[in-house]
Amino acid sequence: MQKTLIRERLLTELDHARLNHLRGAQLPPELADSLDTLDIVPSREVPADVVTMYSQVLIEDLRSHERQKLTLCYPEDAEPHQGFISVFSPVGASLLGQRVGATARWRTPNGDACEAEIVTLLFQPEASGDYTT
Repeated sequence: MQKTLIRERLLTELDHARLNHLRGAQLPPELADSLDTLDIVPSREVPADVVTMYSQVLIEDLRSHERQKLTLCYPEDAEPHQGFISVFSPVGASLLGQRVGATARWRTPNGDACEAEIVTLLFQPEASGDYTT
């Protein structure tokens, strides 16, 4: 059974501060809305199954069942062809703060609805002891 977590998404204090600092850079509406609804936790207290900035996730498209490895990053580090997805992108904004097992939903720039399950977290900076990346 697929589970969508709404209002149970978490964001570290550091990620929240950095993203709020970028509000002047014209945050996409879906990301700006998320920042106002995510629960904020200290970096040392974020569970190891939550997608934070620079987390590497394995997602599975719910229609095609194709799996893809993505790393969530800030816009200046984005390299979509190498799997580095900006948090400013629709898919990036939908992944931020989600837990393993959740379904991320977003729309492509041309309006197509997409959804993918977060299968596993391959890497999360905080889980490895990195609280400043």
